[in-house]
Amino acid sequence: MVRVCKNNKESVLAMVRKGKLDAAALSTSNLVDEIILSMSKHGVLDCLSAGIPDRRGHNKTVPFELIWASAIAAKMKIHSSLSDIPFAITDHRTLAELGYALYDPDGTYNGLMRESSLRFLIGKYTGYELVGAYRRTVQRQILPQLDVVPHIHIMDSTPLEVNLDNPNYELSAIGRNKHGEPTRGYTMLTVRGLYKDTGIIEEAVVVPMSCPEIEIARALLKVTKVLHEGDILINDRGFISRDIINLVKTTHKTDTYIPLRKNMDAYKYAVQLAKAANKWEDHPNKKRIYQKIALVKNIGPMWQSDKPTEDVDMNACVVWDIKTDNYFVFVSTDLTKSARAIVKTYELRPEIEEDYRQLKDFWNIEDFKSTKFSVIAFHIVCVLFGYLFFQLYTMLPEGQKFEAKSLPVALKNFIPQALGYIVLYVGINFGIFTLVEIMRLYAECEDGIKPKIEEILGGV
Repeated sequence: MVRVCKNNKESVLAMVRKGKLDAAALSTSNLVDEIILSMSKHGVLDCLSAGIPDRRGHNKTVPFELIWASAIAAKMKIHSSLSDIPFAITDHRTLAELGYALYDPDGTYNGLMRESSLRFLIGKYTGYELVGAYRRTVQRQILPQLDVVPHIHIMDSTPLEVNLDNPNYELSAIGRNKHGEPTRGYTMLTVRGLYKDTGIIEEAVVVPMSCPEIEIARALLKVTKVLHEGDILINDRGFISRDIINLVKTTHKTDTYIPLRKNMDAYKYAVQLAKAANKWEDHPNKKRIYQKIALVKNIGPMWQSDKPTEDVDMNACVVWDIKTDNYFVFVSTDLTKSARAIVKTYELRPEIEEDYRQLKDFWNIEDFKSTKFSVIAFHIVCVLFGYLFFQLYTMLPEGQKFEAKSLPVALKNFIPQALGYIVLYVGINFGIFTLVEIMRLYAECEDGIKPKIEEILGGV
């Protein structure tokens, strides 16, 4: 039976001196546990308990934050099954920091945190509640705890696909992929905040694939708390909406950067004026040697909503590709920005595509082990928390060596080390000891007790 052990070194010492010792383990380092340890030391794990309600009615032997920390660690180690969660944390320094350990004396991996218990707990939440708990915890707890306030935000969406022929996935719907082929699943819309050189997924919504993305975006932007006066919101063509641009500027005093479609009057007008003025500059991106840019001011009247008097104005950066003779138009509601500033800001957007690629290819965010939407949402939320934890870790002193690296690259370059500590388990307690402390403890014990200590330590 798996049991939860509390960190109580003095009790373990007393019990060992009486000849009682259940097990011992050598502590070795691994990157995921170091990240969890860092999150604990900086108060991030406490934020999980503060932001996510504990709906267990009884049997609260396992600390709530330990369940979440273990679930998140499992996703960071690319373990998708619920059965992997109880034993995801193995670094005993991390367990010591958390204050608890999970010990399996008979090797059966059953007991307090068995898979059925976790499914029962997850079933106490709806999928939407779990996704909402992620947003609430990140925005109200984690980011304020670390004093992180992003001022550049990128909104985008990605499909989360399931088996097209399986209608049993709760709340899934049929849509079309980028090739126009039918697909089944969900749409995940996120807002990624840029802070220094790090991206943080600060908003997330998961809905059936049939829901129009523009309506999801509009509903989210009406209530979001992540946009502040003077901030920047970068959107792609999928979120072209005059109403949304007006909403973001008037409600949040945040400026939108977005490309226009070629069939829009505002696009045609901006290109026409740029050609007529013929005042082209070099593109600020040195890789775009065949492109020129030009600023066109006050094109707002060429793109009207149903309430033109409420429309905010905008300027455009027209990009001319000399080699192909194609034109691209990017607009901004910040009328103080130059053409260079507009296009340089928009070029931050492709970073979120790398986020989605990692979440799918490495983090296996689409690897659903259940058709229940609550279990699916739990998996998604744990992956998002894991991705967030790594991003935050690279911002902290202990993780700065991994700055600008992805978790797959960091894991590949991480060299595990024996830490020189041994964990002793006795009853419902455990303690962490240095090798010197173990030697002293052994020397203090009576001769009749030493053989048992030797037997257990010999297996370390």
